[in-house]
Amino acid sequence: MRTQSPDFWNDAKAAEEQMKKVRSLKFWINGYNEVLSATEEARLAFEFFKEEAATEQEVDTAYAHAIALIEELELRNMLRKEEDKMGAVIKIVAGAGGTEAQDWAEMLMRMYMRYCEKQGYKVEISNILDGDEAGIKSVTFQVQGDYAYGFLKSENGVHRLVRVSPYNAQGKRMTSFSSVFVTPLVDDTIEIEIVQANISWDTFRSSGAGGQNVNKVESGVRLHYTFRNPVTEQMDEIVIENTESRDQPKNKENALRLLRSQLYELELEKRNAETAKIEAGKKKIEWGSQIRSYVFDDRRVKDHRTDYQTSNVQAVMDGNIDGFIKAYLMEFGGEE
Repeated sequence: MRTQSPDFWNDAKAAEEQMKKVRSLKFWINGYNEVLSATEEARLAFEFFKEEAATEQEVDTAYAHAIALIEELELRNMLRKEEDKMGAVIKIVAGAGGTEAQDWAEMLMRMYMRYCEKQGYKVEISNILDGDEAGIKSVTFQVQGDYAYGFLKSENGVHRLVRVSPYNAQGKRMTSFSSVFVTPLVDDTIEIEIVQANISWDTFRSSGAGGQNVNKVESGVRLHYTFRNPVTEQMDEIVIENTESRDQPKNKENALRLLRSQLYELELEKRNAETAKIEAGKKKIEWGSQIRSYVFDDRRVKDHRTDYQTSNVQAVMDGNIDGFIKAYLMEFGGEE
């Protein structure tokens, strides 16, 4: 095998790309074998049941196990695009509504971080802007792990919260919105052209909890990149702030990585522009419209694209959003 060659790891980037292919092949081979074994067990259980050597419950258990394995493979088959295998960059921005909206943005951040923790994904906060009284105004964080973007891309859009606000003195029911933006986390194996002459940098003092270098070291960086937007064909600017580390060079390096992710996303948008126009109508994801509503008082979370809903609001806010992701991918993944 090529991976056993003594010089395999001499080129780390090429080796890692090869290992990703190996992991993908192993997943499909192991998945196929598991399904084959489970369906055979279900068939045998039914044969034993007819001979009164197995119970109806044993047949149902074997059947349910086989169905679960098949659905897992079907779900992964919905993630066919090149970028689906990548990590993800998630940006959450609080909408209008002051403290209530900012609290909602922080709740969403916690929800996604809990989801990522359950999936074994690594999360790194790139930049966070605290709210005036509570919550956050915005946050950007990276999610590293196989197929993180493929699963989390379903979360892209406006999320609506309806609840009796603890920040309202009259105890009134309030509606708040937060926007979630999900883009692929581009790694070094993806070639994205960046014109260095079009980059300018600002530095500033980092702030926030634990920042002992506040007002001492300008470790925070702000990147400005001017370019011709491939989608609009107009001159445009991308501005990225990074305060993840107290090491300015590391913050610059990470800001460049986030820039590459945004440029890659624009290239994808251009490539799929015509398809996107058609699909937007089908998926009801017009810009500015909510994709999901979280109604706390009625104990209901409903996705407006798939009509999938659950009454277990607390579980959803604790990161159990697999049902929403699966419903979205099974309905729209194949069309993409």
